[in-house]
Amino acid sequence: MKNSNMDPRDYLIVALDVPGRDEAVGLAEKLAGKVGYFKIGLQLFTAYGPEIVRSIKAMGGRVFLDLKLHDIPNTVARAVNEATRLEVSLLTVHALGGPGMMSAAATAAREASTALGVPAPRLLGVTILTSMDQDEAGRIGLSEPIDQMVLRLARLAEHSGMDGVVCSPLELETLGAGLNGDLFFVTPGIRPAGADLNDQSRITTPGRAVAGGARHLVVGRPITRAADPAEAASRIVEEIGRELDS
Repeated sequence: MKNSNMDPRDYLIVALDVPGRDEAVGLAEKLAGKVGYFKIGLQLFTAYGPEIVRSIKAMGGRVFLDLKLHDIPNTVARAVNEATRLEVSLLTVHALGGPGMMSAAATAAREASTALGVPAPRLLGVTILTSMDQDEAGRIGLSEPIDQMVLRLARLAEHSGMDGVVCSPLELETLGAGLNGDLFFVTPGIRPAGADLNDQSRITTPGRAVAGGARHLVVGRPITRAADPAEAASRIVEEIGRELDS
């Protein structure tokens, strides 16, 4: 269900999937105040580590640290502790790691938040990557329909203390109907009308995703590769606003 009380900008997460620190910081500067969050993924974090998180936060940006943590519970718990220390707002763990791993992550976030006196990151369970279609899933032995796999993993995330899940916008209806309503949904695979699909398989437009119940939308190349990233972001925010007002 869409939340008309939210600022439309808070729906939008810009993926800083760029190779260099200067490019990432430059984009964040151009978009400061125009979007809700900045996503730092594997490429930037591997290259620059916690310092890139601190750089984005120093200019007032809220950080979505998208590392899709997937390891034994103790290792993931320690990583969550360090992410809490960095005061990231959103953090991903992979639901395929299982309920024990996700529960350890949730406990670590709460305990680190209390010990450090900082807000706990909201933990997101990653279900099935939006680049994966049914044929690709079948080739690695996942024969169940993707929407049912996503629902199974989302239920595990819900029962394990996750705050939300990352899913394709095409699974929003299934999740909304199949869960208890405690999780919020973060959807990549967002493409404004007319934009290139790139390597995404299961996509939709910003307005449709919000109408379907998404709390946050992750958008990368349609903004970061635009001639004017701020203008591109503003157009998406306007589309979100129109949907919220409808």
